[in-house]
Amino acid sequence: MNWIRKIYDWMGSKVQSDYADWWLMGLFFIESSIFFIPVDPLLILFCIENRRKSIYYAAISTVASVLGGVFGYLIGAFVWQSIGAFLVHWIIGEPVFYGFVERYKIYQNVAVLIAGFTPMPYKVVTISAGFCKLPIVPFIMYSFIARGARFFLVAWAIKIWGAKIKEIIDKYFNLLVVIFVLMVVGSFAILK
Repeated sequence: MNWIRKIYDWMGSKVQSDYADWWLMGLFFIESSIFFIPVDPLLILFCIENRRKSIYYAAISTVASVLGGVFGYLIGAFVWQSIGAFLVHWIIGEPVFYGFVERYKIYQNVAVLIAGFTPMPYKVVTISAGFCKLPIVPFIMYSFIARGARFFLVAWAIKIWGAKIKEIIDKYFNLLVVIFVLMVVGSFAILK
């Protein structure tokens, strides 16, 4: 857990950077396509640091996440053979991915909504959407709805409860990581 705490602290150090908005956008972009570490704690840190800009940070996170989702979609659609298969093998494994693809073909847009809002790694949805050739416009639309709902909910909560949330995170960090990991593992178990 120590390495996860170091990543959390490193992300927190970017809040005061001159390039803070770019860090936020960049990390949310790559999280949606190839990065495995969840970036919600970064959004929380940004919102706590400047509660008046919480909605602004949620908007940046949403746009960057959807753009990263489009990049993941393009990986699945056009460069599957060279990059997509490697990423799937590296991130979640082929059996989980192909199981997800089968379910995804049945539920398509609902899958984008659910996975975009839940702790399930969004990159699974983005790559598989391209792989399954889901029409791009509905994919983008449902991604904006799901990711926006998730990030604006976080920003709104910070705007209301502020630093109390950071205190809880700092106090119960290890427990929260375990709960999050269990939620992700549970998401993958549902896919199998």
